[in-house]
Amino acid sequence: MDDRVYEKYIRAGKIAASARNYGADLIKPGISFLEVANKIEAKITKEGAGLAFPVNISVNELAAHYSPRHDDKLVFKKGDVVKIDVGTHINGYIADTAVTVEVDTNKYSDMIKASSDALDVAIDMIQDDVEISLIGKKIQETIESYGYKPINNLTGHSLEQYSLHSGISIPNVSDMFNKSKAEEGSVFAIEPFATNGAGRVISGRGSNIYLCKKSLRSHLARDNRSRIYFNKIKSQFKTLPFAQRWCEKSFNNSDVVLRRLTFLGLLNHYPQLVEAGDGIVTQKEHTVIIREDGCEVTTK
Repeated sequence: MDDRVYEKYIRAGKIAASARNYGADLIKPGISFLEVANKIEAKITKEGAGLAFPVNISVNELAAHYSPRHDDKLVFKKGDVVKIDVGTHINGYIADTAVTVEVDTNKYSDMIKASSDALDVAIDMIQDDVEISLIGKKIQETIESYGYKPINNLTGHSLEQYSLHSGISIPNVSDMFNKSKAEEGSVFAIEPFATNGAGRVISGRGSNIYLCKKSLRSHLARDNRSRIYFNKIKSQFKTLPFAQRWCEKSFNNSDVVLRRLTFLGLLNHYPQLVEAGDGIVTQKEHTVIIREDGCEVTTK
């Protein structure tokens, strides 16, 4: 890895870790999702990084993919199990990290520890030429040792410049069909999820998170206004996910614009990912750079 690229990954990781910890400390009963998301994102940009994706705030049975709208009224409640997922980038070189916070109770401390310990085990294992399937097996064994289930259809993922999911997945369960290997210099986000539910997620309602599709269908936006909106969004967010509330700053009718462009197939609206058995979900995530004899965690 080029030294200049390495320094950008390291800087992105430090900012992401700082923002993650800052956000976790903000979570209290009665505090709004919107306030926390806005404060975390403001901290990231103030420290000189870009937003690799909107801050995800996923509570209880929601495993991933929720970011508050510009007019969101949700607040944290005592007993909530909150996953804060933060992404930063420096010139497209990404850091992705997450932590779970239980609000003013300790009912799920073992489940939080299960996902955290599974991440530690994966970090200890991963290095150049290690089979990815073996990492998933160890994650599964660690979570199951606590009496919980891993989420079998959520995975960690490789990262490349301006690409959040660049092709290689790190499963949270044993997957002997996955013959991929970690390679020195490659970058991964590893993210074990533990649950007391069914052990898989299903798609729920919209998450308020969007992505410009790699599409040749822009000609379907036949009205000039839709083309202008799409080109503006694509120019601003490029290949990275973005939030509905970010668009509200540019378009005061952002819901109409986003629905229209999604209908035309130009945007992807991510669904919320809900635990299939309505189980509580915990998550822990770090970004790592693979080395010959181990890895370097960028988001500690």
